[in-house]
Amino acid sequence: MEKRLDRWKMMEKWVSAGLLVVCLAFCAVLFRAYLNGRFDSVETLQQYISEFGVMAPLALTAIQAAQVVMPVLPGFLGCIAGAVLFGCAGGFWCNYIGISVGSVIAFLLAKRYGSVLVSRIFSGTRYEKWSAWAAESKCYTAFLFLAMVLPLFPDDFFCYFTGITRMSVRKFVTIIVLGKPWCILGYCIFFSSGFFK
Repeated sequence: MEKRLDRWKMMEKWVSAGLLVVCLAFCAVLFRAYLNGRFDSVETLQQYISEFGVMAPLALTAIQAAQVVMPVLPGFLGCIAGAVLFGCAGGFWCNYIGISVGSVIAFLLAKRYGSVLVSRIFSGTRYEKWSAWAAESKCYTAFLFLAMVLPLFPDDFFCYFTGITRMSVRKFVTIIVLGKPWCILGYCIFFSSGFFK
């Protein structure tokens, strides 16, 4: 029994290490693409995603997940590019799945590494201001849901920031699943109509 547990723990470590290497490699590829100007406009991002061929929808989904975890990447451009490339329904699902997965990853990273990570990602004054407010506020859950529903909110910040509050994983995932689709759907309906073609 102990040998099985040891094997399981060893396998868990190898899988975790493998996933970490894959994630770091993917982030490095995206950061290089960012430095090369692939995220400068809707057109350059569309071209970049199109280069993945039949894997383009999967590439967009992964990019949208990564842009939440790496706030330097612009997520808004991905919403537009997805709607133009894959239509309203295809763009919606790629963006919704990707952004939701990225949001949960950011939340879990903050849960795991705490304020040490979050305070390094965001400026000290903004971090202190919001952490003090969330600690005392009784309406943070409602505010977070509203932030996920409405456009142009700094969603990446709130995903990381909420990870250092007492909110449970289950409640956060529920807020993401129920709150995220509406704004993304609005973008997809608007931009798939031919606005950027």
